[in-house]
Amino acid sequence: MEKTQNTQKSTATRSAYLYIKENLRANLRTNLIDWRNQEAVTKLDKPTDIGKARMLGYKAKQGFIVARVRLKRGGRKRPPIHHNRRSVRQTVRKNLMMNYREVAERRAAAKFTNLEVLNSYYVGKDGISYFFEVILVDPNRPEIKAYMPWIKNSSSKNRVFRGLTFAGKKARGLKA
Repeated sequence: MEKTQNTQKSTATRSAYLYIKENLRANLRTNLIDWRNQEAVTKLDKPTDIGKARMLGYKAKQGFIVARVRLKRGGRKRPPIHHNRRSVRQTVRKNLMMNYREVAERRAAAKFTNLEVLNSYYVGKDGISYFFEVILVDPNRPEIKAYMPWIKNSSSKNRVFRGLTFAGKKARGLKA
């Protein structure tokens, strides 16, 4: 009997983040069309999914920046061979040791060189592209220095290129 009361209570009290997520899903198709026409790495005013962003460390204060990254779907190809004879074992496909999320984080870090990648999350996909939002932090801002002093350490420099974000750790086999 207690189980039924708990389930009724949990369905009755829904957070605002659930309504935001439902709104995002309802408008995803039109959003994807707009996002497809934007640049590959776009700086945003605020995250699309605020609940997911806050869960991953985003705060609405100066020094936090969100960027949406568009990635091509499909396998990665090797560069074409320009020699006369091709090896039999030379395949067209190339298996990267990174997942799409880590590739998105690296592209955002390469565009915003003075910022450090905190985390990222999946937003959506269409027939051509994947879309991720990457949370970036400016380690030189005094608000960030007070809030997260570890980001200024030399051990946190270029953490995305050394596989220290969640996506990097997962690609390296350190997360399940």
